[in-house]
Amino acid sequence: MRILSVAFVFSLILPFTLDAQSAGFNPRAIEDAEETKELFIEKHSKFQDYFDEAYGYVIFPAIGKGASGIGGAFGNGTVFEQGKAIGKAKLTQITIGFQFGGQSYRQVIFFETQDDLERFKENRFEFAAQASAVAIEEGAAANFEYTDGVAVFTIVKAGLMYEASLGGQKLKFKPFRSQ
Repeated sequence: MRILSVAFVFSLILPFTLDAQSAGFNPRAIEDAEETKELFIEKHSKFQDYFDEAYGYVIFPAIGKGASGIGGAFGNGTVFEQGKAIGKAKLTQITIGFQFGGQSYRQVIFFETQDDLERFKENRFEFAAQASAVAIEEGAAANFEYTDGVAVFTIVKAGLMYEASLGGQKLKFKPFRSQ
């Protein structure tokens, strides 16, 4: 039964992870990130200030997520320092609990200071227990505050998830090679 549950989770995740960017360098990755940035600004004008004032940020144009008791998510993004693309990021998430469904969403993580971004670049970044992503919806007011130097926002692309689960999100940074 456990094997069927795991197979079901992966069948939910697969369509959404195919929507996520490839893990290797993709010449379109920066363009996808810029398009996602513009979408966030269109959703709420306050994002323009965040993009202008944050020391750095990572944009995930597509994260795929699926669950049936056990869940997972995966996505690739582009990391920016002072507005310049400097590398790529990989997001993986494992959860367990009451959850079912699948969805695809966009995410942006803002780093308030150089130290906050450096912690991420050194792969020492962990979400604090009280940190959570703010889902941005049309016409809704958002809580635009940093928690421990980090602010996380999401916009759902497609799908539906029901969940009350525990788990962790792991992020890895890889700088672009000098050319």
